[in-house]
Amino acid sequence: MEASALFLDRDGVINRRPLNEYVRNWRQFEFLPGVLDAIRIFTQYFNRIIIVTNQQGIGKMLMTHEDVGNIHRKMLDEIHLNHGRIDAIYYCPDLASKADGCRKPGLKMAEMAKNDFPDIKLSSSVMVGDTASDMQFGRNAGMTTIFVGSEIPDDFKALIDQQFNNLLSFAQSLVAND
Repeated sequence: MEASALFLDRDGVINRRPLNEYVRNWRQFEFLPGVLDAIRIFTQYFNRIIIVTNQQGIGKMLMTHEDVGNIHRKMLDEIHLNHGRIDAIYYCPDLASKADGCRKPGLKMAEMAKNDFPDIKLSSSVMVGDTASDMQFGRNAGMTTIFVGSEIPDDFKALIDQQFNNLLSFAQSLVAND
């Protein structure tokens, strides 16, 4: 049986994105309002919930793989305590300048998810993000794209299927349309 998956970006979607900075440790990680409730709701609507995140702060030597792993473990603990589920997290440490790396909008993280979860059908999956690279990643993979944020930049409006102010409003729309 093929499964629909929800692909979520991390910074700016799940947690507050610091201005011109990277979340380098758990003390800097702050869930955005309503995110834990949203993820709990998503568990009822999606067969798989996957986080895909560019983390070039590793490539810039501002943090380590261990730092990101610690952030993700604590984030997952909080999500589970709030009755949510994340099936996998894929992150790319490459610098934006690296050719043929694993960064979004390239499809390597989607391919890794399909490899680990062969039941995922990308054409019935959804990508939620807050940047052009998130929307292009979703479009490149054949997914429905959901932009979270109050203002859509003109340069990538064509990549967006739906827009919501935040993750919780998207989750609530699923419930309302059920």
